[in-house]
Amino acid sequence: MKPIDRKIYLASKSPRRRELLRQIGVEFELLTLRNDTPRGPDVTELVNPGEAAIDYVARVANEKAAFGWKMVQHRRLTLRPVLAADTTVTIDGQILGKPGSPIEAKEMLERLSGRTHQVLTAIAVHHTDMQRQVTQVSQVRFAKLSPASIKAYCSTPEPYDKAGGYGLQGLAALFVEHIEGSHSGIVGLPLFETAQLLREAGIPLA
Repeated sequence: MKPIDRKIYLASKSPRRRELLRQIGVEFELLTLRNDTPRGPDVTELVNPGEAAIDYVARVANEKAAFGWKMVQHRRLTLRPVLAADTTVTIDGQILGKPGSPIEAKEMLERLSGRTHQVLTAIAVHHTDMQRQVTQVSQVRFAKLSPASIKAYCSTPEPYDKAGGYGLQGLAALFVEHIEGSHSGIVGLPLFETAQLLREAGIPLA
């Protein structure tokens, strides 16, 4: 009997997503989507005019998974499910992306200070005739942050590759008073929903 192929492709550069997949025993190979090509990025993460956060993350996750699936076919790789994800932070209806400078990071953290914001992570799985996408939304309340704590955090590398300018799995855990939703979703990959989609794609999980 042919052994079951338990491996997937992960269309993401995020080390946090790799760690979370390993946590639930998912084997994967990386599909690297490029940011710099003569034609621009493989998948743009620019927000469309008037686009709501929940539509934005779903679209980007789907586009990443679709592009990853095309790569699998073009390269004639073993046909396995492609998993992609996208995370964004929103407050007052505005999407907060990854800060490009210490000034941007400081402004984001000042805005989040003492308030509740939303973290949305969309996951998408593409495999043969399967195209499925789910978005998980969590509420996160920050304590009131002092100027000194914001300055100290912005002097670390943590804010600059993360939506909203912070990472729950790092020093910013000290900022969080309350969470309603999925801890793993806030970090970057909601494991309950991910496992559901991977089971649908034929990946055996406990």
